[in-house]
Amino acid sequence: MTGPADGIWDDGEWISWDWINGQLADQEMQAEYPEASLDVIRVFEDLVEAAREYRDVTGRYLQIWGELGELYGEIKYGIERHAPGTKGSDGRLGNDWVEIKTISPEKGNRTVQVKRAGNFNKLLVVKITQDFEFESKLIDRKTLGKGKGKQAKVTWNSVEE
Repeated sequence: MTGPADGIWDDGEWISWDWINGQLADQEMQAEYPEASLDVIRVFEDLVEAAREYRDVTGRYLQIWGELGELYGEIKYGIERHAPGTKGSDGRLGNDWVEIKTISPEKGNRTVQVKRAGNFNKLLVVKITQDFEFESKLIDRKTLGKGKGKQAKVTWNSVEE
């Protein structure tokens, strides 16, 4: 570094603006997702950016919606995800078992289906927009009602947090 355009002089050494900006970005990410480690947040951000770039280059969506929804639940709520392939629920939040369902931007009806036989007492519905913005609603299983059939349908607009 050669001067103030490259960084600042502090306590006998130069500190680059890139390093400072990186620290500020880390603080912003940690403030947005206080339940998650920075490494996991960075992976999530990288995956979202890769999916966005893929769409921009190919005009198609990269089919990773379920994983993005689960990863979002992990960093946003602190859900501890189960090992891949675990039956009944996707993770745990405190004493609650959580099933995570994702609504992709391709899905026109904004409805998810969840197995009534699943071993969960919370349902996290994650909605991803065409601009790759994320919204979510965490609901109690009891709001699904008893109903008939093996599947319960949940529509985004019908769910209140």
